[in-house]
Amino acid sequence: MEHLIKVHCLRHIYPDKTEVNICGLDFVVKPGERVVVLGPNGAGKTTLLSHILGLLKPVEGQVEVLGMQPHKHFNQVRKHIGVVFQNVDEQIIGPRVLDDIAFSLRNEGFSRQQVEEKVGEIAAMLGIEDILNKIPHYLSGGQKKKVALAGAISMMPEILILDEPFNGLDPKSKDEMIDLLNRLNQEKGITLVITTHDINIVPDIADIIYVINKGSIVTKGSLNEVFGQADLLREANLQLPVLMELFDRLRKKGYSLELPANLDDAEAQLEKILSPDRRDLD
Repeated sequence: MEHLIKVHCLRHIYPDKTEVNICGLDFVVKPGERVVVLGPNGAGKTTLLSHILGLLKPVEGQVEVLGMQPHKHFNQVRKHIGVVFQNVDEQIIGPRVLDDIAFSLRNEGFSRQQVEEKVGEIAAMLGIEDILNKIPHYLSGGQKKKVALAGAISMMPEILILDEPFNGLDPKSKDEMIDLLNRLNQEKGITLVITTHDINIVPDIADIIYVINKGSIVTKGSLNEVFGQADLLREANLQLPVLMELFDRLRKKGYSLELPANLDDAEAQLEKILSPDRRDLD
């Protein structure tokens, strides 16, 4: 299949008459991609995801997931999608962590032994074996996110959708979540669709970036293509990470630099423009 998800010019009206239009560029997700939807709070990111999940029906526009309209084929579509909502407390329903992870497996008729094996495998992958018998309510924010993620991937979905998964996480928990998501993508082939307003994590988690501002998809592309449009990002109330801001300023001063993908890339590029005498200072 050429694309897993395609969204064209959505229009939705909420019960309080609030109207949301998400137009501009088409939103397209291909198999195996890590797609980040970047935008400030209230830009329309959650509305976009809700249509993809079939939770909302568009007044106008086209939403296609795996060749189906999700609001018409809700159960069929959701069998292929795992989801981690922004408020994971509303998502975790099991009395113990183990029960929450096992919920979908039991509903699908897996044997007790199969459930135990799959729960153990997922818990080991996410590093939560030691909390399987804990009550979710008393866990930390980072632990709850991992439990919600464990439940979302219990059936190893084709697509994993995460709405602001890094909100409320400390730096260590953020790094762990980024590592987990990248492993799921690389080792299990799961396609990722992630919304965030945290621009600093984007270089570590994205192949393709979409920027939403005031209901419009204003740009899309690779890290260099999107972060190279610093003025557009500022218009969307998004500030470039400090390292990228520095490289953007240096480029405007005439230095031949590419926006760095990470610290190692930045260091390598800066070494090239330093004088030989400066490079030898060690």
